Amino acid sequence: MGEVTVRPVARVVGGREEVRDDGWGSVAAVIRVDGTQFTEEALYGLAEFSHLEVVYHFDRVPEGKVESGARHPRGNTDWPLVGIFAQRGKNRPNRIGVSRCALVRVDGLDLHVTGLDAVAGTPVLDIKPYLAEFGPRGEVRQPAWSTELMRAYYEGGAER
Repeated sequence: MGEVTVRPVARVVGGREEVRDDGWGSVAAVIRVDGTQFTEEALYGLAEFSHLEVVYHFDRVPEGKVESGARHPRGNTDWPLVGIFAQRGKNRPNRIGVSRCALVRVDGLDLHVTGLDAVAGTPVLDIKPYLAEFGPRGEVRQPAWSTELMRAYYEGGAER
């Protein structure tokens, strides 16, 4: 397989400074689009959408911490040993994160959002409007451990 090179289109400004697992729901941040690559025209029409899908790079995960096999999610041995592609942890092979967040407003090249689970300074690789039609079709199935893990993920927020 060949290599793929990407260039960030934006950076996260504000919000959390440190990486933590839970309480992302009320965290407010700004996705600042790179003005050397884009003008406000790139964001025309985006304010009509309530939510965004944001693809970003887990730039604070050292390459030596990247997982390629199986592990217990969050190191919790009460949960099963599952492969890195069966979980959404940050220590992924390409350190790529995907998040859905609420779009509060567009201000020039700044996208004000809540619920983005990326810390200040995170390089953003792509921004897409969330369309309901791209959500899952049919019944969604997931194991009980993942529901337990996610229980507090979006609860709380800025005060945590």
